[in-house]
Amino acid sequence: MISPTTSHSPGVSSITAWGLILCAALAGCGGGSSGDDDNSGGGDTPPATTDGEWYRPEAGVSWQIQLQGTPNTGYDVSLYDLDLFDTPGSTLDDLHAAGRRVLCYFSGGSYESWRIDANQFASEDLGEALDGWPGERWLDIRSAQVRSIMLDRLDLAVAQGCDGVDVDNMDGYANTSGFDLTANDQLDYNRFMADAAHQRGLAIALKNDLDQISQLVDVYDLAVNEQCYQYDECDLLAAFITQGKPVLQIEYEMRYVNDIPSRDAMCAQSTSAGFSTLVLPLELDDSYRFSCTD
Repeated sequence: MISPTTSHSPGVSSITAWGLILCAALAGCGGGSSGDDDNSGGGDTPPATTDGEWYRPEAGVSWQIQLQGTPNTGYDVSLYDLDLFDTPGSTLDDLHAAGRRVLCYFSGGSYESWRIDANQFASEDLGEALDGWPGERWLDIRSAQVRSIMLDRLDLAVAQGCDGVDVDNMDGYANTSGFDLTANDQLDYNRFMADAAHQRGLAIALKNDLDQISQLVDVYDLAVNEQCYQYDECDLLAAFITQGKPVLQIEYEMRYVNDIPSRDAMCAQSTSAGFSTLVLPLELDDSYRFSCTD
């Protein structure tokens, strides 16, 4: 849920380059991926693939996330989380050459008006606006067209060289989406995305969706969470640590920036829980960073 800004949105040359990459990934610009394994419609998605060769980070991994501005690749961490559309392939190449891994971020549950594929969404698949995020609207995750676009994005992640994906807004059923989404609709979609990522050799992170962790932890490789300490929800993420899978956790409250004892106390809890916690600006623009682990 990153708002479009001058630093975040690609320029004309960037859009052209991304369009060429996307077309190459899809062997043409005509639409979604083909194949029997994509489950492009809603309902009855089989259990996601859990056996195969893809990046499987371990609990406690050090990391950095930046979704706006030119990525600062100077942190001594094992894993970076960067925007799928806005990050040049050369940045991923440099990170890989330095022994880093990269998760590529995109929204799987919301429409973002500034993305290069925004015109591919049908108007009937666009729901209510996301409060506080201009240009962003919830998607009807039951839609075959929405799922086809998301498969295209996963193909782009492969073409770009991403090791995995951080797919945001995967809890539309628990929000005022404008659609009559059920918990089962969300489980079906989230399993569909996990299966599609794994079939492409990509790791996939479960973003928030805390109430469905027990049903999804087996098929997701890690969790990315925002503000579980602020909202006293962190115990729900323990299932990932139990399976040896990372919980990449972010706190935004200014008290963790300005009040060192508060930050130290939160970090002590995070370390005890086995989480990899960062205190960052909401804009995720690298204007400051405090880490509990590095």
